[in-house]
Amino acid sequence: MSLIKIAVIPARGGSKRIPKKNIRLFNGKPIIAYSIEAALASQCFDHVVVSTDDESIAAVARAHGAETPYIRPAQLSDDFAGTNAVAAHAINWFNDSGFQVSHACCIYATAPFVTAELIQEGWKVLG
Repeated sequence: MSLIKIAVIPARGGSKRIPKKNIRLFNGKPIIAYSIEAALASQCFDHVVVSTDDESIAAVARAHGAETPYIRPAQLSDDFAGTNAVAAHAINWFNDSGFQVSHACCIYATAPFVTAELIQEGWKVLG
């Protein structure tokens, strides 16, 4: 079983205050693209995964280089689903698919100011 490091970007489709906020344009591109691009550019992860219940979010995520290997279950997509449960679901999905997750990092979809350098600094602290 191969050890892997994953970035999990939770992106629920059911935002009530700002509908479709994860794929709304921010400075010319979908806001989720910033998190995806930073995670990929950091080269800290074997897989950058967007965990979503919404196919339109999944399509935008894939267009920006993220993986969307599953659609998040409804019980993890309501107003009460926590980040820990969503990240655990992603870890379990990979573990059940023949991998062994050694490290998982949650990066919020609405974090346009995250950079590859900040992710790398965080990785060094874990080191």
